[in-house]
Formats: sequence, structure tokens, C-alpha cells
Amino acid sequence: MQIGIVGLPFSGKTTLFNTVTKTHLDPDKSGRMKQNVATIKVPDVRLDRLTDIFHPEKTVNATIEILDMGGLQPGESGGVKFSTGFLASVKTNDALVQVVRCFKDDSIPHPEGSIDMLRDIRSFETEFILSDQAIVENRIEKINKQVQKVNDEALRRELPLLEKSKALLEAGNPLREAAFTPGEQAALRSYQFLSMKPLLVALNLDETQRGSGPAYLKAVGEMKKGKNTKALAFSGKIEMELAELSPGEAAAFMAEYGIEESAFNNLIREAYDLLGLQSFFTVGEDECRAWTVKKGVNAQEAAGAIHSDIAEKFIRAEVVHYDDFISHGSFAKAKESGSWRLEGKEYPVMEGDIISFRHS
Repeated sequence: MQIGIVGLPFSGKTTLFNTVTKTHLDPDKSGRMKQNVATIKVPDVRLDRLTDIFHPEKTVNATIEILDMGGLQPGESGGVKFSTGFLASVKTNDALVQVVRCFKDDSIPHPEGSIDMLRDIRSFETEFILSDQAIVENRIEKINKQVQKVNDEALRRELPLLEKSKALLEAGNPLREAAFTPGEQAALRSYQFLSMKPLLVALNLDETQRGSGPAYLKAVGEMKKGKNTKALAFSGKIEMELAELSPGEAAAFMAEYGIEESAFNNLIREAYDLLGLQSFFTVGEDECRAWTVKKGVNAQEAAGAIHSDIAEKFIRAEVVHYDDFISHGSFAKAKESGSWRLEGKEYPVMEGDIISFRHS
């Protein structure tokens, strides 16, 4: 999974990248052209507990690739220029996090000259929609020319879907909010439309604004009522301080400031939810590991996340949910209670399942 962090210069996107990845890039250079990439472990207290129980030779967390997307430059007449290079680089991401500046600081000028979070959110959405619209229009034009020469049924089927997308975009609607069927979504996936990507809006507040976080989030929610969009609030300055502390010091710091969850954990949780992802575990003396799969996958599909041979030669899955295993204390007692069970290939894998796959 690849998540791109985007935002206007001096919005705090590099600060968020630093806190999430435990790096120390210079936030003052947020307008640079290059992008920064880091692979991070997804924290999971359940995996930590399983490691304490099984004492495996190694523990493997799920991972996410985080990108700090550079490339936004000042425009000739003020504001920011969304270059084609920037928009092209954003397309490779599975989901986007837009960092939006809410804090005021006269020493750090906003590129638009004032603080307006809803304006800044709309500016990105508008650019994404315009980029997608250009792609759709070019593709429709090409198809219309081709079908005049060749009777291609596949192209004729593609055309109505593109016309539907064009109408949505012309009305100013991002494609992520549209009611596409699973088949239509699969057909559109190859275009890598920017306005179709799940979006997490991250509002960067200062210390004095933290109490107003719910009001800010409500305003964003009222503007972005469609699906596949979420919002969270964080304080970049506080999160930077938090990232420098040991786990014990961080816990005390969070308690003092009334912070229930770090921006890091919040971002990962919301990203998983946006992308419809879940985790299951495999455990043993050799390895305890968290695996990431789509919600709704069956046992055979989950086996394929480990290895294609396991999926192809699937026989049965031994399953017990993490909560039941911890409650009973062992596989044997979970089996006695009926919590441990054998499931077939069509079993819908649940968040937190511990699974052992039998295969030929």
C-alpha cells in the first residue's frame, strides 16, 4: 500500500511525514521538487501480544509506503502552480493525505496570502477534477475515431462509462463520490484518476486550536459529504515533540495534553478504513506476522497473500479470532470452547483472525 502526502507549501505535510516516518527532513523546504519515500511498520498491539506469547524467531509487521510529494511551486500570478509533473507523480498512490493548514503564523506566509482551509481543500480537488477531465475527454475522442474504423465491441462498452465519468467531472464532482459498480471501478482503475483516489484530509492546528478540532472536522464533513473521504485533526508542532520521546515519555506527554491517539496511529487506522483493508495473523515459534488483505476476501484469497501455492493447494483453514485466543489462553482451550474451528475456502476472513492454512 502506498500513501501520498500532499499539501500546499508550508502546510505541514513534511512535518507530518517526519512524525509518521521518524525522519528529520527540513519542513522549510516543503516546496522542493523531489519527493521523499519511507516504508514504515504498521503498529499493532495484538501482534506485540502474540509475540510475547509465542517468542518467535522473528516478528513481521505489515508495512506501508509513505511518500512526501514534492513539486508544488509558486505560480506566476501568486498562489500555487499544479504542474503536470506533480499531478503525474501523485497518480501512483493508492490513497492521498492532504495536509491543510489551519494554524496562523506571520513568520510563515501562506502561498495564497490567507488561512482558509475549505479553499485549500477545494483547490486540490479542482485540480484533480480538471486533470481527470482532460484524460477522459482525450480518451473519448480517441475511441470515437477508432470505432469509425474498427467495429470493436470492447471500445463501445467503454464509451458509456467514460461519458458517465465526464458528466460527473463537468459537474464538479470527484469520481470517488460516484456510485460505480465493482465492474465499472475495475474498468476505470487503469486510468489512475486522481479524483477517484480515497482522500484523507489532515487539518494541521496549533496548540490554541486543538479544542476547536471537532468544529473544524464538522465543517470539512459538511463540505465533503461523499464516500471515500475522511478527515482528522492534528497539531504538527505537538506531534514533532511527541516523535522525539521514548514510549514512556510519549504516554505521559499524551496524557498531559489530553491526546488519545497519535497522528501516526490515527492516520494508519483511517487509511486502512478508507482502503477497505484488514489484518489477519499467522503465529508460531518461527514467526508471528500480520498480513494485510481487503475486507471481504475469503480464506483461499487470504492464503494467496502468503503464497500462491498455498491458495492453489488449499485444503482447510484453522481459524480462531485473536480475542477468543487471548480470552482462552491457548489453542487447546479455544478448541474446547468451539472458538477454534476448521473453515473452507469460502470462509470470509475477519479482522483479527489467527489463521493456519492446511494445503497439499
